[in-house]
Amino acid sequence: MLAQRILGSSGISVSALGLGCMGMSFAYGKAKDKDEMIKLLREAYELGVSFFDTAEAYTGNEELLGEAFQGIRDKLVIASKFGIYTQDNKQYQDSKPSTIRKAIEGSLRRLKTDCIDLYYQHRVDTNVPIEEVAGVMKELIKEGKIRAWGLSEAGAKTIQKAHEILPLAALQSEYSMWFKEPENEILPLLESLNVAFVAFSPLGKGFLTGSMNEKSSFENGDFRSILPRFTKEALKENQILSEFLNDFARTKNTNAANLALAWLLYQKDFIVPIFGTTSLTRLKQNLEALKLELSKADLKAINEKLSQITIKQKRYPPELEARVGK
Repeated sequence: MLAQRILGSSGISVSALGLGCMGMSFAYGKAKDKDEMIKLLREAYELGVSFFDTAEAYTGNEELLGEAFQGIRDKLVIASKFGIYTQDNKQYQDSKPSTIRKAIEGSLRRLKTDCIDLYYQHRVDTNVPIEEVAGVMKELIKEGKIRAWGLSEAGAKTIQKAHEILPLAALQSEYSMWFKEPENEILPLLESLNVAFVAFSPLGKGFLTGSMNEKSSFENGDFRSILPRFTKEALKENQILSEFLNDFARTKNTNAANLALAWLLYQKDFIVPIFGTTSLTRLKQNLEALKLELSKADLKAINEKLSQITIKQKRYPPELEARVGK
């Protein structure tokens, strides 16, 4: 059994590393072979992963999990999200109560389940008071359609308002060695409220594996092609971080990805990183991060170096950046 962590006051126990499933069918180029991904999901379960992340907005992804987990659904924790939908190849935000009601029924149907363990608002909808959203979540819990709720990429004020109405189990936001902004305000707040932090893109969308450089390219449909940090210039400028990771990892007889994941696990015991992969080999390798021991001296050395590195370029273009921190 893999090490476990608890999702805030919900009491829900999950594997300390979870699997982000988006890339299996969405956002990273062409959707992967369905049968291969179902096999990978089952392998992840056999290896001890119990926490799986999806969303209504990840076209075809909920259906994939629904099919993969028939017969073992009660042994898993599934997180999904509402509030973003796609129309005419463009994404829109909508968290009106009636829309949430429609979203939950669709997700339950696609996931082939009668209850979603953790239900996130995908991004804060500034047109709908968070108190209204929390009220709907309270109703869904009473109805047995969800066990707990959370927010994604929300700002401190929204987190506090939401938590006062109905305690949050988790906040899901980006956090890694090359995006440390949550350390400034969000992590201390979550710790004080007993809310878990689910860290997506813990490997920097692949950059922190130590295998990318200015020659790296992305296929059509891979959303990294529109991100400022993945231009050839930025990849070249940020190689200093990649080189440090590779060098330090060698001193620990591990690889850059495992070092990046282990570092996150050591930051706070309420942090649950969710990495994405479509490779069984990579899945097994990433889970080895749970065995990597970092001493206080190791962590001090890593953090001192990270403080000296200035990451070039923003993580999102303006239209995506405008959705976060509300």
